[in-house]
Amino acid sequence: MKLNEIKDNDGARPKFKRIGRGIGSGKGKTGGRGVKGQKARTGVRLNGFEGGQLPIYRRLPKRGFVNPFRKEYAPLNLGTLDRAIEEGKLPAGQPIDEAALKAAGVVRGSSKYAGVRLLAHGEIKRAVTITVSGASAAAVAAVQAAGGTVTTTVAPAEAAAEG
Repeated sequence: MKLNEIKDNDGARPKFKRIGRGIGSGKGKTGGRGVKGQKARTGVRLNGFEGGQLPIYRRLPKRGFVNPFRKEYAPLNLGTLDRAIEEGKLPAGQPIDEAALKAAGVVRGSSKYAGVRLLAHGEIKRAVTITVSGASAAAVAAVQAAGGTVTTTVAPAEAAAEG
């Protein structure tokens, strides 16, 4: 078998049906769109329209409160941090900050994230000095147990509510 002899299996690529090319084609005149009306025209958007009855998104109750100003933080697990240091992406003995984490590709630098939050999933085997927006209490305890320090730039919500 040669490269010029290779072909698709029968039926792998069905022939394109040309619509609106005469009655004899089987898809002529209206081009498979039925007769007149809004859906026979171009540029139609009928998502959520239910023929005049109250749409389901208006019939169902809305519950709770969605804070439009909520800040979302990029998660960083201890195991991921330890692996990045082990692989040489981050310096072991020097302080680590959010810019270094983004540059190393350890956390996503998306604009939707307000910073980085350190989480206690996994374990850390070496002492690190890290500065992040936030950290869970378990993550701080784990880093301190390994001989390192964690500095947070954003005050926890409990401290902000008291002060």
